[in-house]
Amino acid sequence: MRTIYALTSVIALSTGTAALANDALQQMIDDPTQWAIQMGDYANHRYSKLDQINADNVGDLKVAWTFSTGVLRGHEGSPLVIGDTMYVHTPFPNIVYALDLNDNGRIKWRYEPKQDTSVIPVMCCDTVNRGVAYADGKIILHQADTTVVALDANTGEVLWSVKNGDPEKGETNTATVLPVKDKVLVGISGGEFGVRGSVTAYNLETGEREWRAYSMGPDSDTLMDPEKTTMLGKPVGVDSGTATWEGDQWKIGGGTTWGWYSYDPDLNLVYYGTGNPSTWNPSQRPGDNRWSMTIMARDPDTGMAKWVYQMTPHDEWDFDGVNEMILTDQEVDGQMRKLLTHFDRNGLAYTLDRESGELLVAEKYDPAVNWTTGVDMDPDSDTYGRPAVVAEYSTSQNGEDENTTGICPAALGTKDQQPSSYSPKTGLFYVPTNHVCMDYEPFRVSYTAGQPYVGATLSMYPAPDSHGGMGNFIAWDNIKGEIKWSIPEQFSVWSGAMATAGDIVFYGTLEGYLKAVRADTGEELYRFKTPSGIIGNVMSYEHGGKQYVAVLSGVGGWAGIGLAAGLTNPNDGLGAVGGYAALSDYTALGGQLTVFTLPD
Repeated sequence: MRTIYALTSVIALSTGTAALANDALQQMIDDPTQWAIQMGDYANHRYSKLDQINADNVGDLKVAWTFSTGVLRGHEGSPLVIGDTMYVHTPFPNIVYALDLNDNGRIKWRYEPKQDTSVIPVMCCDTVNRGVAYADGKIILHQADTTVVALDANTGEVLWSVKNGDPEKGETNTATVLPVKDKVLVGISGGEFGVRGSVTAYNLETGEREWRAYSMGPDSDTLMDPEKTTMLGKPVGVDSGTATWEGDQWKIGGGTTWGWYSYDPDLNLVYYGTGNPSTWNPSQRPGDNRWSMTIMARDPDTGMAKWVYQMTPHDEWDFDGVNEMILTDQEVDGQMRKLLTHFDRNGLAYTLDRESGELLVAEKYDPAVNWTTGVDMDPDSDTYGRPAVVAEYSTSQNGEDENTTGICPAALGTKDQQPSSYSPKTGLFYVPTNHVCMDYEPFRVSYTAGQPYVGATLSMYPAPDSHGGMGNFIAWDNIKGEIKWSIPEQFSVWSGAMATAGDIVFYGTLEGYLKAVRADTGEELYRFKTPSGIIGNVMSYEHGGKQYVAVLSGVGGWAGIGLAAGLTNPNDGLGAVGGYAALSDYTALGGQLTVFTLPD
């Protein structure tokens, strides 16, 4: 009896500690003077409740201070602000700086990991990193070489470190992590190297691995219950993660998990998307290739999947499904619903009930999308929830070594990882998009661990018969499934958006402009050209009674890979180099944080 009591006490203590840690982080997230999580909040709203900077005065913004990161290549993600300290990260080698906001941004400490440079050529589409996380007095970084490290937020001391993958097999990292209760959830990159995607939970205090859920494989690997895990209301069945693959191909099946994660504390569910199946040649992997291209809803305590929804079965175009899941409570047909909105690379914007996984809306958020005529929304149909593929743009039907032309969107999608924002004041979503099409020629490729496993040649270009540019910044109604307004841009909008209570929305451009527009109409109110193209995410905080807006500039990412890596062959960068060749006329490399505020 004494042993049982002691064990119960330990469990209660551990649970209590986890709850306290989670409560403390939630309080920081709820405090608009701080920016405690990359997404702004667990719901992925990227919304600031601060309104000192507003539609009436944003035109007066001035640069308050700047900070050079000392690193080139693409700067994605954003800083965090915890109390009086700002935490800034860089692309490879993934330096982390702690800056004292009370002392003109003095560097309190820096962490400079020693990583093998051999990881660089294994990283698809630039050496980006989407930022650090904070929880329980720790700064958590997932390095390019898949080392997850917890640093003391006050001193930078390494508290624990664990290896999440093996770069020699092509496993790398570009994403941030998500702290949830007593765990840190971590994804993996490397779909272009035949990596099998997974999400792993590590103990926040010790770094010990608690569970791992693969994107495909038997039920014991995918952590699915064949009777209780559902897709569109029906059980997925036994070993659904292998049943639609040929032989053992699921073992190198892709479905990597390098996007943004969200969390609903009330439902205790984590949401994320899985990437493309490997290889890019669809003829080599017949079947639906489950569970690539899938929205997952999982219990963060156990990793068990509650529901899934595969958006693009048997993907033929590299339309990774990893973009953010935005959680809102909104009225649908007179009833309040717990919703999930997702802007997929495939060009369709989805609205689902996040509790049940019911599909409510699936509509194109760029009129140029042509690979599908739309999704079957009839629950009684055999093809319910599936997109209808247009044969002319089907790389699978056209076959190997055939160049399928004019596919819209291109492989980088109508939107890639650049996160959208949501304003509860307007009820609209603000979406940075790519207005880009492609030619796609698949070819047969063999798998070798650690070597590219792509199997397609691509070229990209602006959508024809349009405004001539490669991007739009749009406002989206997720209930009606329609664009409310759209701003054309010369290049893809590769930065993350931020809406604010001041009735404005911020975003950055690949040329390097920070822009502010009216949340209701899209009217431009402010622009400022930073030293390099912006692919970072705009954030806001308050210090000393003043509101600040900050963004990382430093061109790169998939769209800017030609500049970032010095590539000139139009087909390099998985087809992006040629499409964005003109970008070099407008910006150059350089990592810098720029912080804005209103004049005194």
